Amino acid sequence: MAKKKNLLKELKENTTEIILESISDGVFTVDHNWKIMSFNRAAEEITGISRDEAIGRHCWEVFRSNMCESDCALKKTMKEKKAFVNTSTHIINSEKKSIPITVSTSLLKDKAGNIIGGVETFRDHTLVEELRKELSGSYRMGDIVSASPEMKNIFNILPQISESDSTVLIGGETGTGKELMARAIHNLSLRKDHPFVAINCGALPDTLLESELFGYKAGAFTNAVKDKPGLFAVAKGGTVFLDEIGDTSAAFQVRLLRVLEEHEFQPLGAVKKEKAYVRVIAATNKNLSHMVEEKTFRQDLFYRMNVVNLNLPPLRQRMEDMLLLVEHFIAKLNRIRGKSVSGIDPQSLEILMSHNFPGNIRELENIIEHAFVLCAQGDIQPAHLPVMLSKLSGTSPESDTPDDQPDDPVRSAEIRVIEDALKRNSYNRKAAAQDLGIHKSTLFRKIEKLGIRLPKIDGRSRNPHDINS
Repeated sequence: MAKKKNLLKELKENTTEIILESISDGVFTVDHNWKIMSFNRAAEEITGISRDEAIGRHCWEVFRSNMCESDCALKKTMKEKKAFVNTSTHIINSEKKSIPITVSTSLLKDKAGNIIGGVETFRDHTLVEELRKELSGSYRMGDIVSASPEMKNIFNILPQISESDSTVLIGGETGTGKELMARAIHNLSLRKDHPFVAINCGALPDTLLESELFGYKAGAFTNAVKDKPGLFAVAKGGTVFLDEIGDTSAAFQVRLLRVLEEHEFQPLGAVKKEKAYVRVIAATNKNLSHMVEEKTFRQDLFYRMNVVNLNLPPLRQRMEDMLLLVEHFIAKLNRIRGKSVSGIDPQSLEILMSHNFPGNIRELENIIEHAFVLCAQGDIQPAHLPVMLSKLSGTSPESDTPDDQPDDPVRSAEIRVIEDALKRNSYNRKAAAQDLGIHKSTLFRKIEKLGIRLPKIDGRSRNPHDINS
């Protein structure tokens, strides 16, 4: 009988541990110093980190979540003394892969009701996330999100580009995400565990640019009191990103060419050369081919850098990404600012869709950040967008002039611009929309709204100049 009682007592004491070990959700507990006290089997499988390795370490050292720095759910639970359920985030597993998870947190209490720490459960949503992406037709590569065919083509070849060690040249207008693309290549490559360093070549004169890249020895120039390693040395084994390479001088281009050909560099004031154990990715918003023809950029350097060429389309050519990008920036800013903005109002989205975005994705992110200043929760309304943006779209709430007023100068100018674009493209509305940098559906709406009369041809006939065809 005593043996049976002891067995039942032991089973009762171990019931919690048995349950925790059998469930598919990861569970861990921390003390008041944020050190992990327990770590179940599912937590080991999801993170790839063993229990022995996790216990005793700070939780942020194990999970490396994007919530850890500013929006930790467990920290909120400990501070506000209340539970949080199904908070979405990402963690980095032992293989340096990002794992999408949902998190629930609560207080950890002893039998007397005293708070002794916190408990967090988390669920792996990798399969759900992959299915969602497949169903929605959207893709994500690093911090780049896109559903456009042109970007998908780039995503498809990015793993092969990353695996090679060839120099990459990324082209595209300002604000299209060239540095994000360079980081994505680095993070997919075998160099991902080594540094990624970036420098804007157009922001520095030659002497400073060379000292930043190649470093210098003590005494190389006035005030050089000690050796300073350059970015080629700092990034040893990793990647150096040279932004705005088209803004460099001919003299600097000669030195950079030598580094790329010989895989060696010489710090200022040094006698010996040093090996360059780095991969170089360059970017420019200029047309280097034209610059070569005009002899403002060295042909040999261009061919050396242009081993692999990626050209990022401007936002106006991938307007199908607008909602995806807006949702991405809303989710990002919600985490950073601790707000609960749920989405964007359809009228606000229409205003964005009708904008030309000369600043591309960077401009869109700034617009959403501006909206977050005025919008604490709910959907982003037109009033939350920059006033100038609403005025340009003709939907400014402050405008007392009706759209159909004939002497409205803004309306007249817009009609003139659209009619000129239509004439230039033989009234092909799709081509005119591309010329104007707007989506074709936006052009159709504007034509109808502004009362623009079109000829019988639509630009799709074999002879666009034949009215009767």
